[in-house]
Amino acid sequence: MKFCFAMPHMLRLKATMQPWEQQVNGRDQKRMARQAEIQGYDMLAVPEHFIIPAEHLELSGPHYFHGAAAQSFYAGATEHIRVNSCIALLPLQHPVVTAKALSTMDWLSGGRAMVTFGVGWLQREFEILDVPFRERGRMADEYLAAILELWTSETPCFEGRYVRFRDVVFEPKPVQKPHLPVWMGGDSDAALRRAARFASGWWPFLTPPDQLRARIDFIHSQPDFRGGEFEVMYGLATARVGEGHAVNADYPARPGMPAGEIVDGLCRLREAGVTMSSVPIPPVRSIEEYLDYTQWVMEEIKPCLP
Repeated sequence: MKFCFAMPHMLRLKATMQPWEQQVNGRDQKRMARQAEIQGYDMLAVPEHFIIPAEHLELSGPHYFHGAAAQSFYAGATEHIRVNSCIALLPLQHPVVTAKALSTMDWLSGGRAMVTFGVGWLQREFEILDVPFRERGRMADEYLAAILELWTSETPCFEGRYVRFRDVVFEPKPVQKPHLPVWMGGDSDAALRRAARFASGWWPFLTPPDQLRARIDFIHSQPDFRGGEFEVMYGLATARVGEGHAVNADYPARPGMPAGEIVDGLCRLREAGVTMSSVPIPPVRSIEEYLDYTQWVMEEIKPCLP
């Protein structure tokens, strides 16, 4: 089982954030990114929204990074850990710009960039950015195909409804070949079919743990499933956050569980097909207490897992 390090103050989500996190700044995050690498975590991942409508402030909070900008910051602060998004809102930026940002990051980091794309759910955000919300799935399919063309072809050419280019060059290419890892986020059948067609990993958010195996099997059963190693990221407390960022307080996995319960929960996720996870942090009062707990997870929990 691989582990994702949950960086404090990437967002202010009512369902998960502790009060002390609001004091964490960029310098603190730089230090914690380095500690995550030293402690042995496998990945950092950055949530993304561009603008939050006021009516969603109570549950979603106001604070989100531009995913690729923050990923690049963490990559520059470290040497080995992978940097991902969770998730990058694919239809809300032009795919040429997205492809350039990610290939630049991969080139500068020596091949440590990843991306988890999703189609988005916050309709008002799309309206503010003048992107047609009801076309976001079709846009995502086309954008993904265009991005992969730019990353892998020496003479990129693409003709679609939403994007087209020919007689162009595109460098730097990603260091990773054939391109940097692409995962898909989301829970719908369409998202899973997109994962089968384009991705090497899946990041669900609203799928209950007892349905993970069936949904992973659905991905593998698709006729255009790419095959090979396929990653699935699911945090031990993922299901505590429900639709629209509402709190699912009845979910049994909780911050501060004893080691045995954590290991049992992670083993069940592993048996369901999960390859990467995270452990909910109990209430702490400072960065130092937080890092003490993340170190405990690496020393006491990770060695107990396959």
